[in-house]
Amino acid sequence: MVAKKSEKLKEQALPAAEETAAETVEEAPAAESETPETTPTLEEQLAAAQEEARKNWDLYLRERADLENFRRRAQKEKEDLARFANENILKELLPVLDNLERALEHARQEGSGGEESLRQGVEMTLGLFAKSLEKFGVTPIQAEGAPFDPAWHEAMGQLESADHPANTVVKELQKGYQLNGRLLRPTLVMVAKAPVA
Repeated sequence: MVAKKSEKLKEQALPAAEETAAETVEEAPAAESETPETTPTLEEQLAAAQEEARKNWDLYLRERADLENFRRRAQKEKEDLARFANENILKELLPVLDNLERALEHARQEGSGGEESLRQGVEMTLGLFAKSLEKFGVTPIQAEGAPFDPAWHEAMGQLESADHPANTVVKELQKGYQLNGRLLRPTLVMVAKAPVA
C-alpha cells in the first residue's frame, strides 16, 4: 500500500512539475521580449557615448577659446597700462615746457646782446626737455596750416582770412601733444573763416 501511495504522489507531482516548467518557459520568452525594449543595445550605447564625447569636446574647445581671449585682453590691458602709466606726470610737466617756450619767444623779441646767452640757454633747455618727452612717447601735434580736426584741436575762435581756406588752423595758441598716438592735450587754435564780402 505504501508503494501505491508513493506512485500516486509521483503521478500528482509530475503534472504539477510539468505545469511549473511550462509556466517558466512561457515567462522566459516574455522576459526576453521585454529586455531589448527597456535596455539599449551596445550600438545605441556607443552612439550615445560618442554624442556625449562630441558635445564635451565642443564645450572644451569653446572654453579654451574663451580662456585664450581672456589672456589676450589681459595682456593688452597690461601693455596699455605700461604705455600710459606716466600720463598724469607728463601732463604736469607740459606747463613747464609752455613757460620755456614763452621765455624763449620773449627773448627773441627783445633781441638785446645780454639776453643772447639767456636765449641760447633756454633754447638748449627746451631742446633737451623736448627730447626727454619724446623718449617717453610724447610728441607735439602739428596744427598750423592743417585742416581743423576736433579730435586733435580745440578751437578758441575764428579769424577771417583770405589766405587760408575755411576751417584751416591759422594760428596755434598752445601746442597739443600726443602720447604714443593717443591725445594727451589738444592744440588750442584759431580757425580760418571766409572773409565777409
